[in-house]
Amino acid sequence: MTINDPTTTPTTAPTAPEKLTKGQRHAFWGSFGGWAMDGFNWTIFGLVLAPTMTTLLPRAGIEATPENIGWYGQISAALFLLGWGCSAIWGPIADRFGRKPAMMASILMYAVFTALAGIASSLWEWNAYRFLAAVGVGGEWAMAGTLLAEVMPERVRERFGGLMHSAAYFGVLAVSAVYLLAGSALGWRGMFLLGGIPALAVFLIRRTTPEPERWADNADARLQRSFWQPVVEVLTPPYRARTIGNLLLLVVCVIGLWAGSTYVPTAMNNLSADAGYGHTTTVRLAGVSSMTVAAFTILGCFAVPRVAGRIGRRGALATAFGLMIIGTVGAYGIAYPLHSIPLTFVFLPVLGLGGASFAVFTIWLPEQYPTRMRATAFALTTTFSRWVAAAGTFLIGYGIHATGSLALPLSLTALVFVLGMGLVRLAPETRGQKLPT
Repeated sequence: MTINDPTTTPTTAPTAPEKLTKGQRHAFWGSFGGWAMDGFNWTIFGLVLAPTMTTLLPRAGIEATPENIGWYGQISAALFLLGWGCSAIWGPIADRFGRKPAMMASILMYAVFTALAGIASSLWEWNAYRFLAAVGVGGEWAMAGTLLAEVMPERVRERFGGLMHSAAYFGVLAVSAVYLLAGSALGWRGMFLLGGIPALAVFLIRRTTPEPERWADNADARLQRSFWQPVVEVLTPPYRARTIGNLLLLVVCVIGLWAGSTYVPTAMNNLSADAGYGHTTTVRLAGVSSMTVAAFTILGCFAVPRVAGRIGRRGALATAFGLMIIGTVGAYGIAYPLHSIPLTFVFLPVLGLGGASFAVFTIWLPEQYPTRMRATAFALTTTFSRWVAAAGTFLIGYGIHATGSLALPLSLTALVFVLGMGLVRLAPETRGQKLPT
């Protein structure tokens, strides 16, 4: 495959860059806002996992020990991943009925069920709401990433893809700040109820977001094919090999996210308890740790377009995987066994930068598939990968339960990133290529 060199000197005189249209600006801010609220809502589950389990486990007749919280928390994380995998349905919906209605429906779904989690009276009721919220959460990334790639001019598509993906971590930062400042007063129920409000506000803003012309121009072709045709095309040659490759790479990313970054607040809760800190200090340290990871992931997302433009999509992803190896081993394999909160904070920025691996896919996935199947391919690869990763989280949960500690099971996830660095070389490099029609 011939790759166009984006650094080649143009043969014609450069022209002044065109300004974004009103519709393009609305598309960016609508996508940014929806993905930010997505990050806000999914982080609530990890941030208040320990206090939620402390309340709900005894109601199920289970003692709320650190080991049980870790074990049942991991089961809950796996159920969330299973729900996220079911959100692949948003892809065919978007390819048939439009990017905007699919996004609006996914936002409404995760907003309602996140709020309902705040009134759950039992562990399994809470897990059911969490599963259904995940079906909505999983659709937002694929819908926003697809719409933005199709609406933005080619010259800025890469840059705005990275900026858009940073939105999720602005949401993480926002919810961490809320937890830091008011977590003790709100409690875990108040945090979940809060998760329904901003997402519903963004749902209303979506009315100003336009449909991409690329999608609208294919109306006749859409009506002449079955609803499931995009799924068939994504899973058959010539696209099957790259789809499987993307799935495997995203499995690596997901295991790292849920085994590493999502457990940061829980790890900080345990370290604070070992240090003898009170409830208020523990809540604040958990909030600060989550904010630290989020802030550095935002910086990583800002850097991804430039890195991907210079060394390619494969090089950018391999770099992020390398950072995750360092951060995971450092935070859980070194700092946690030493019961060192300061040393943990040394490695959290590295975890944050490595977490920007997902931003590579926001740029990369739309470049690998044509318009007629783009949303389906994006949704399928970013959601079905959660099903495979769910099995890995069960193994990690068993390891936490068996060893009585987060240290060894979470440290071993670094091996997954080593495997990922090898798999990257098998993926197609699309640096310098235009978005397929």
